[in-house]
Amino acid sequence: MTSPASLILASASPSRTKLLSDAGIRHSILVSDVDEDAVTAAAGPVSPAETALLLARAKAESVARGVACSLVLGCDSVFEFGGEPYGKPWEADVARERWQLMRGKSGVLHTGHWLINATSGEAVAHGEVTSAVVHFEDVSDAEIDTYVATGEPLQVAGGFTIDGLAGAFITGVDGDPHTVVGLSISTLRRLLAKTGVSITALWA
Repeated sequence: MTSPASLILASASPSRTKLLSDAGIRHSILVSDVDEDAVTAAAGPVSPAETALLLARAKAESVARGVACSLVLGCDSVFEFGGEPYGKPWEADVARERWQLMRGKSGVLHTGHWLINATSGEAVAHGEVTSAVVHFEDVSDAEIDTYVATGEPLQVAGGFTIDGLAGAFITGVDGDPHTVVGLSISTLRRLLAKTGVSITALWA
């Protein structure tokens, strides 16, 4: 297997880069300039899981085009609740309304992973979606208001984090918890192996 210098993460997510760092994986960050709305509009009707993979691929390909001989990982997460996809709320009122719907219930967090290995010249790419069921506490209106006021839920898929303040509002996860954070390390290992790279070669 080849031994690339490091992985390029095509994401600005602090949670994703922390996951990689905690797993001892050497990496750098190069944020893509992908217009997510344009990508999803061009794709037409797709499932929440397919949307996550579609956006992950678009981000990885955008970054890989500008960096020769690279190993690039793109990720994107989409929360599915009641059969509908939910991205980032962006606005406090939207986040508050979502939490009022989600409390005491469960939803599915889909994270798409797309890996491009062009370290040997010709690019090889593989993708995978991992999904985990998230169970929420029946939190009060006051707790929701206080949480929304922190700003944390506004720019994360589904309007919550498991590795931040909202961890207190989550009763359990069925599946890989890393998926809920936004990057499954075990999935990354499989994708690396498919492109001829051992994850241990990336350990710092």
